[in-house]
Amino acid sequence: MRIVLQRVTAARVTVDGHIVGEIGGGVVALVGVTHTDTAADAERLADKTASLRLFADRGRPFDRTLAEVGGAVLCVSQFTLFGDVRRGNRPSWVQAAAAEPARQLVDAYAARLKYHELIVATGVFGAHMHITLDNDGPVTLILDTDELARPRRRTAGEHPAT
Repeated sequence: MRIVLQRVTAARVTVDGHIVGEIGGGVVALVGVTHTDTAADAERLADKTASLRLFADRGRPFDRTLAEVGGAVLCVSQFTLFGDVRRGNRPSWVQAAAAEPARQLVDAYAARLKYHELIVATGVFGAHMHITLDNDGPVTLILDTDELARPRRRTAGEHPAT
């Protein structure tokens, strides 16, 4: 799974001119799913989202979590996060999961956020959506199951580009 998190002061998603999801302060989570993703991946990324310290407290810009500031999550499916643009000018979507497995994992991610007692609004899976957001910072992070599996620190002698 790959998730783009953007800290916001407000955000909403509309479908056919109707607001289907809206939050005040918190984060927008654009959620992409690939073929090898599992429910455990969705839970792990939701746990990480809930525990990230993205909000200011007492002069420290990144000290508080979503729950600590009463923040919410606008969760929107985003298959294009797995677009492959290495060849040609038209993206390939072969790395994006099929609709039903992707829907289940996006729902699992949102459900796990609710388990953490976060307010969660969502878009409409598979719909053409318009997202309006007010970036705060801006602060944008990418969570990726493959990247989270790697060690954070380099080992002795490891080149930075590996």
